Amino acid sequence: MPGMNGIELLTEAKHLAPWLPVLIVTGYGDIPTAVTAVKAGAVDFIEKPLETEPFLRKVKSLMKRNPVLDFMKDKPLTKSEVRILRLVIEGKSSKEISNLLHRSVRTIEVHRARIMHKLGVDNLVDLVKRAAVMGLIDLIDNQKPE
Repeated sequence: MPGMNGIELLTEAKHLAPWLPVLIVTGYGDIPTAVTAVKAGAVDFIEKPLETEPFLRKVKSLMKRNPVLDFMKDKPLTKSEVRILRLVIEGKSSKEISNLLHRSVRTIEVHRARIMHKLGVDNLVDLVKRAAVMGLIDLIDNQKPE
């Protein structure tokens, strides 16, 4: 791939759509690369040459394991919506987001409404839950008690 290697592409894909299951297909597979790919978010790592039937079974299996894909197949979030969703999850108000992104408050509110519609939620709690399922946030507090 000119301009970007597979791990860089994986990292960019996971940044834009963390809920997306990524299957790495490579002609240059080794253990360190497989470990790096999995740590970067790949769900599996397979080597070429591919046999069609096992490969298709693997892809179908990955798609079945991710209910968000089914839910969002006809209404993916745009880059702007993903960015705004992340800011909403961080607790930013529409006014704060509008200042950060140099957009009007009304524009941010329209994006927020579209995000809620696309994700099939009607309140902030459900939005946070959906974002957790999508891999945008971790609902489990991993901090050790003091």
